[in-house]
Amino acid sequence: MKRTIYLFLFTIIITFGFSACREDIEMILSEDQLMGEPREVTGYRGFYLLNEGNMGSNKATLDYYNFETGVYTRNIYAERNPTVPKEMGDVGNDVGIYGSKLYAVINCSNKVEVMDAQTAKRITQINIPNCRFIKFLGRYAYITSYAGPVIIDPNYEQIGYVAKIDTTTLKEVDRCLVGFQPDELEIVDGKIYVANSGGYMGASNTTGYERTVSVIDIKTFKEEKRIDVAYNLERIKADSRGDLWVSSRGDYKGLPARLYFINKQLQKVTDTIPVAATNYWIDDDMLYVYGTEWSHITQDWTISYSLVDTRTHKIITKNIITDGTDKEIQKPYGIMVDPETKEIYITDAGNYVTPGLLYCFSPEGKKKWVVRSGNIPGHFALQPIYKNE
Repeated sequence: MKRTIYLFLFTIIITFGFSACREDIEMILSEDQLMGEPREVTGYRGFYLLNEGNMGSNKATLDYYNFETGVYTRNIYAERNPTVPKEMGDVGNDVGIYGSKLYAVINCSNKVEVMDAQTAKRITQINIPNCRFIKFLGRYAYITSYAGPVIIDPNYEQIGYVAKIDTTTLKEVDRCLVGFQPDELEIVDGKIYVANSGGYMGASNTTGYERTVSVIDIKTFKEEKRIDVAYNLERIKADSRGDLWVSSRGDYKGLPARLYFINKQLQKVTDTIPVAATNYWIDDDMLYVYGTEWSHITQDWTISYSLVDTRTHKIITKNIITDGTDKEIQKPYGIMVDPETKEIYITDAGNYVTPGLLYCFSPEGKKKWVVRSGNIPGHFALQPIYKNE
């Protein structure tokens, strides 16, 4: 669930009315479609795309695109794991590959699905309440958790934490308390940085939001400090120098969404980039970002696509899609850049109820192809080619 539940509920109600009045679309079994041109692969064989699925309906699904064959396959998890009850579960929120395993964070099902990274066959599940995002280092996976139930409550009392998972035993071995409703996390130079949102408490009052990044010492696994940034944080990613880029969603009223720069050495915010950063992908020194910003004042969305140079902090362009295809995309929901070809992949959640779309753009921002995905496509995991293959 890329956006926290309060924004999900607000936008669905505002934009489409009560979705319960609509008929659900039945899940489609695995199917292949030739999209891109087959190519020789070197570093990566392809990527997995995790579709969140409609909340409350156990519709999280997993798609796969093979660079080598150019074939896009929908809903591979159901086909390869036919005996798993409820399939992947309710709301896929993050996905990552580490070693030989593929991890899918399934938020409202309170679990992380662990699969074989080559076959997507289930190995086990790790139970973590209201889990959000995942990162890896050494023999451990680190996963943020809201800890408490999915509920908008200005008096929410359950503080969040980061769970430490042994990737050999696939058991939780420790927890570190952070702020309320922690979202994405990043690991740099022995520190874990966690973007605290406070999203459940801030939906009705701006001052209810969190506005800090927790800093955890990875050796002691203790929170050592917090860095003040801005209200309602969600995303945090490191550039090639280990400096951090953090997104604030603002308050959907008078405080705009912004992208903030944390200097790793100074351990504080030293720059603000005037773009909404709903999600972004850093490739080399370029930060590819899209923003979907709702305003309760204008009662409308502002959607943008930008490219930021992480060395100079300059906005290179506010139009990374150059052929007008951005007008076709109803609601961008995920982004990835192929590190080898520099092709840009952007997903479209559409109306959040029916299957979404995956667009592939050339490095110049021109559409190459588009394919139907699962419901609410949003999270990418590149599949590396291993040395023993």
